Amino acid sequence: MQLSMFTIEDQGLIFDATLQPAAGRIAYFTSLCVLRSGVILCGCQNGPGKHAVTSIVRLSRSVDAGKTWELLPAEFETRIEGVAGSLGAAELVEAAPGRLLLFATWFNRSDPERPLFDPVTEGILKSKQLLAVSTDDGLNWGAWREISTGDLKGCALTGPVVQWNDGTIAFPFESFKEYDDPRPGQHAAWITVSRDLGKTFSAPLLLAQHPEHKVYYWDQRLCARPGAGEFTALFWTHDLAEQRDLNVHLRHGVIDGERILASSIVATTIPGQIAAPLRLQDGRLLAFVVDRGRPGTMTLWCSSDDGKTWPSSDRAVIYTHDERAAVTQGRENIDFKQYWEDMGKWSFGHPALRLLGDGQLLLAWYAGSPDCMSLSWARVRVAQRSAS
Repeated sequence: MQLSMFTIEDQGLIFDATLQPAAGRIAYFTSLCVLRSGVILCGCQNGPGKHAVTSIVRLSRSVDAGKTWELLPAEFETRIEGVAGSLGAAELVEAAPGRLLLFATWFNRSDPERPLFDPVTEGILKSKQLLAVSTDDGLNWGAWREISTGDLKGCALTGPVVQWNDGTIAFPFESFKEYDDPRPGQHAAWITVSRDLGKTFSAPLLLAQHPEHKVYYWDQRLCARPGAGEFTALFWTHDLAEQRDLNVHLRHGVIDGERILASSIVATTIPGQIAAPLRLQDGRLLAFVVDRGRPGTMTLWCSSDDGKTWPSSDRAVIYTHDERAAVTQGRENIDFKQYWEDMGKWSFGHPALRLLGDGQLLLAWYAGSPDCMSLSWARVRVAQRSAS
C-alpha cells in the first residue's frame, strides 16, 4: 500500500497476547534492536496489567527481517537485594559485536498494595536502573548490575539506548520524585554515558528541564547524528499551566566531555506524545509518533530540513486505534493526577523505529484492548530522496 513517500510492505504480530495465560496478557513498552548478525530482538514489559506488581520483561527474536518471531526463554530476576520488585521496559543495544546489553528499570514492590504512582504526592515508587549482558544473541544473560543515577530520585528509563560509531553509548532516563516525597515534583531528562562498552557510566548529564518546572519533557527518544556524540532528541511535552499536551518538541545537541551542549528546545508541528526519531543516511529525519486523539494513531513523519519542518504530505498513518479504555482526560484541561491514571489504561502506543537497510524500516508498537495488548510490527519502505 502506497502512503506518500512511505510504502507499507508487510505487517503482523511480534507477540500475540491472546495466546498467553492471564499473567501475561498485557505487553507494552516496545523496543527493537537489530544486531550485526541480522537477528532482530524485540523487548517488552509483560504482566497481567499495565504497571502490575508482577510485571517482568520478555524478549522475542526474528531471524528473517521481522517476518516471523519467537519468544525467547530468557527470564530475569525481579528480586533485588532480597526485595520484591517489578521490571519496566527492556531496551537493548549491541555495544560491540557479540556483546549485547539489556537495560531495564526495577520498581520496589515490597508493599504490593502501592501503585506505581501516588495520586496524593504525585511521586513514583523507588526504583533502580539495571543492566545485564548477553554474548549469545540474547539466549542467556548475566546477573543484573545497577547503573548509578547519583542523588536523583523517581528515575525511570525512557527509551532506546543511543550508540555512535566510536562505540560510545548513552542511556536515557528521567527523574521526578519518589512516592512519599511531599515536595513538588521537578521533572528532568538525563543521559548517562559509557565509553567502554557498558562497563562503566558517567555521572548523569542533564538533557532537558524547564527552568520554572512548568513544562515537562517526558519520554525522551534520541537518535545519533553523524558527528561523534551528536544527537537529536524528541520529547512528549506537557504544559502544566495550560493543562494540555503540546506538540512534540525537538532538541539537537552534542556530548562534550562531561557536559551536553544543545540547541534550544523547540516545538514541531507534530501532534502527539511519544516520538521515536531515526536519521536516514541521506540526512532526512523521521519520527514515529503516537497521538492519542480520537481516533488514536501511530504516524510516521519525515523532515528534509533537520526537523525544522514536518510537511503533512510527507507523513503516513501506520495504525489507527479505537481506544476502549475508560480514560477520563482529553486534549485540554488535563488533570495531572487523573492523567497518570489514564497512562495506566491506554491500550496502544510506545513507538519503536529501526533501519533495516535497502530503504526499509521496521516499526513496532503495542495495541489491543484494555484486557489484552499485543506487540505489532510493520515493514515500511522509504522512497528515495528526490533530487532538487
